[in-house]
Amino acid sequence: MIQAFRILGWLEGLSFLALLLIAMPVKYMAGNPAMVKALGPIHGFLFIGYVLMANFLAGELNWPMKTRLLAFVSSVLPAGTFWFERKYLDKKEVA
Repeated sequence: MIQAFRILGWLEGLSFLALLLIAMPVKYMAGNPAMVKALGPIHGFLFIGYVLMANFLAGELNWPMKTRLLAFVSSVLPAGTFWFERKYLDKKEVA
């Protein structure tokens, strides 16, 4: 389950960065909102999945409140999911 959460975190993080660094500039600089319309719902779906899975894992692994909150906060920060994965998802837990 942790491995699936890692993958979801990477996908959510990449979709967020693509939205911020590619789609939004194209929308506002080139006047073409097509990429935002395409990536926005994908990112939204991945974001909701990340938050739900973080909540589930927090209960299953008995994360302290600090770790739970950091998982949720990291989901709204650019590259936050990458940081959370490296800092809090220990490789030993995956095995």
